[in-house]
Amino acid sequence: MMKPVFKTALCSLALATTLTAPALAGADGLEISDAQMRITIPGRPAAGYFTLANTGSDTRVLVGAASPACAKAMLHQNKMENGVMKMLPAGELEIAPGDTLRFAPGGYHVMCMKPAADIRNRKSVPVTLKFKNGETLEAEFSVAGN
Repeated sequence: MMKPVFKTALCSLALATTLTAPALAGADGLEISDAQMRITIPGRPAAGYFTLANTGSDTRVLVGAASPACAKAMLHQNKMENGVMKMLPAGELEIAPGDTLRFAPGGYHVMCMKPAADIRNRKSVPVTLKFKNGETLEAEFSVAGN
């Protein structure tokens, strides 16, 4: 039988591990952090931002995203061309071993077309990142802007 102090410490450790562990599943050697889906104007597209680190030994190529909270999710980038800011498809994004890729305002983002009607009421939404080799990485993106 466990002593009450040890049992309490064990339960506290289990809870702390659960709360600090990243909410992701899938591709080994990839770590996602700061995952957030930003909502601005109701009925308009939302934008997903995150940081993706390749801690593995192979180059990974990010090619897409999907979420049940979006009618369609696409990888986009904001890019200045001839003095005009444009939003363009991001294409394939390589992440070499040891590198980090940031999706942030003014740069890369996951464009969430036709967000779910109740997205503002959610704490988070699931997003799946898709890689060229067929791997996927699932993460919970916190909903911001509500």
